[in-house]
Amino acid sequence: MAVVLKERGFKVEKLKAQCKGFKCKEGVTNCCCWHILFNKPDFADVSTLLEALCAKWGPTFQVLILPKFHCELNFIEQCWGYAKRLYHMYPPTKKDDEMEANVLKALNAVPIECMWRSRRFLNAYRQGLNGKQAAWANKKYHGRYVLPDSILNDLDDNQVV
Repeated sequence: MAVVLKERGFKVEKLKAQCKGFKCKEGVTNCCCWHILFNKPDFADVSTLLEALCAKWGPTFQVLILPKFHCELNFIEQCWGYAKRLYHMYPPTKKDDEMEANVLKALNAVPIECMWRSRRFLNAYRQGLNGKQAAWANKKYHGRYVLPDSILNDLDDNQVV
């Protein structure tokens, strides 16, 4: 990061690569290399190679970029996480056949509700909600497959930002 910023004319000798925990001070724009890069339009608004390639092919090819490895968007991750939690509740064993039986028992115990939850999260992100809003909506509408069209009004009414 420092090399790129130096090439662009920034003085980076005394800058840290990033602030601790990516928590930069409010209102400061040049506290660390990461913050400078994050806020400069020529770095932040760059299309990915995939987006550029699809743009050449016209409007029929659109790219939906989801958060990398975001477990709430992957129903297999939801199920696997639930099964791992169950597996860790079983008594420890060193026998392979018992371990395999415990894994199968845990995988078979994953409820369908766990799978529906990831579908609601995906629907929430598709409607433009952030993580906090999606979590609130999933708690409120846990009995539905997808969130209602009035979700944005509900968020405003309940002051969920």
